Amino acid sequence: MAKYSIGIDYGTESARALLLNIDTAQEVASSTMAYPHGVMDESLPDGTRLGQDWALEHPDDYIEVLKVIVPDVLKKSGVNKDDVIGLGIDFTACTVLPIKKDGTPLCDLPEFTKNPHAYVKLWKHHAAQPEANRLNQIAAQRGEDFLARYGGKISSEWLVPKVWQVLNEAPEVYEAADKFIEAADWVVMMLTGNERRNSCTAGYKAIWHKRKGYPSREFYKALDPRLENLVDEKLSRDIYPLGTKAGELRPEIASLIGLNPGVAVAVGNVDAHVSVPAVGVTSPGKMVMVMGTSICHMVLSDREVEVPGMCGVVEDGIIPGLYGYEAGQSAVGDIFAWYMEACLPHEYKIQAEQRGISTFQYLREKASDLKPGQSGLIALDWWNGNRSILVDADLTGMILGMNLTTKPEEIYRALIEATAYGTKMIIDAFNDNGVEVKELYACGGLAEKDPLLMQIYADVTNLEIKISQSAQTPALGAAMFGAVAAGKGKGGFDSIFEAAKTIPRLKDTVYRPIPQNVKIYEELFKEYKILHDYFGRGQNDVMKRLKAIKERVTNA
Repeated sequence: MAKYSIGIDYGTESARALLLNIDTAQEVASSTMAYPHGVMDESLPDGTRLGQDWALEHPDDYIEVLKVIVPDVLKKSGVNKDDVIGLGIDFTACTVLPIKKDGTPLCDLPEFTKNPHAYVKLWKHHAAQPEANRLNQIAAQRGEDFLARYGGKISSEWLVPKVWQVLNEAPEVYEAADKFIEAADWVVMMLTGNERRNSCTAGYKAIWHKRKGYPSREFYKALDPRLENLVDEKLSRDIYPLGTKAGELRPEIASLIGLNPGVAVAVGNVDAHVSVPAVGVTSPGKMVMVMGTSICHMVLSDREVEVPGMCGVVEDGIIPGLYGYEAGQSAVGDIFAWYMEACLPHEYKIQAEQRGISTFQYLREKASDLKPGQSGLIALDWWNGNRSILVDADLTGMILGMNLTTKPEEIYRALIEATAYGTKMIIDAFNDNGVEVKELYACGGLAEKDPLLMQIYADVTNLEIKISQSAQTPALGAAMFGAVAAGKGKGGFDSIFEAAKTIPRLKDTVYRPIPQNVKIYEELFKEYKILHDYFGRGQNDVMKRLKAIKERVTNA
């Protein structure tokens, strides 16, 4: 009898369940549900207003969706719940919440329902930027060696700035919280009754190192005397590698979601990182690009080195026994969506409608007719700042070379090329610093839907690109880890390496560099690098000066 594992992919707006046949590697059924409270970026459920750059969620939603999507995949597939042996989850990160010892979220307590700091701070909550700035300043002054592991800066999206913001703005919440915990680890705690913090979120988002642990108490005290014992009082030093079995489904939760008690549950994971084994990558030299509104670039290595501008390097952070490197571009698909919404001429939309195709497809067709370099345009892809390799959120986008004959499709293609140049900058940074990138793998919406973009990326990087067959790669990776948690004796796998040899499938389509295009793009990339360094490394801070003028005038 076939055995099955369920992967739960917790995204920003919704959660998805994927039912995986472990024996055949078939993705049998999937189900998606939006969070009932959605993303709260303007007000709490009771109308309490939120400040600028806030992004909260309600933790109850994370359990509510399970009551629907897990039974739904069983119903759609006709699979007997007795044959489900494992469950794994992945989550956006850093997505963090304050809880009591028994796991109760503070926002569920009557005295805190009106306090925004008692809710989940979503990964894109940026209101802790003052704390992040201060943290980076103090860490640099003290010569803290962990900064180099994160490209020189800790993000406002990560755990310590968010917790520090709670302490500064709502000390009563900080005092009442027995723990601050990643949502991924909290859901696992709710499923199993066990607190099992995973090495991925701890390493990439909480400044934890497998050999060195957390920064010293002296560092936290230098931030704020009240934070001196943060780790021991509010976090945990017990960190578990990916693939570890966190525990088994508790009877109470099993009955709620339609599964049997005793189903093995894996420790949590991060959505981008769990995608690496889900495309079959478990060894060094291969970069996985998770391509959507932004891009996360994941690389494995057998050693730890410093790479300028990386988002982090964590031992066991992606695959047990290897160092996982992360870099990223903070806007890719978002740039194309902005262009379509803000800049595309109305007649192009009409022409697409008349042909019965999407405006993206229409513009893609017109852009495909252009040769590399034909438009005379070049762009800097910093519409949402630069994550890697400059790590500077205050940089902005730019297009150079326009004239009175410039066409919409030329601008669109230049924007695609700019994001490809940004990826090449990241690849070159890895290669130049001893982390080899010889092959590219891609998954996500852009890899699925945009052949023009993928060909341009192949031409710009001069590397072949292989594409995941799964349209739900994070959920597939989570299901794979669920099967590892179950173990071979129960019908699963003894390691993620074994699972990655059996489960992932790649599409037949491989994007190969076109030699004549590669030559032109090598010329254009040199020009991109000149602009990249001129505007991005302090030679000309006009972007920041313009931003400062904008803020001054807006707030006047």
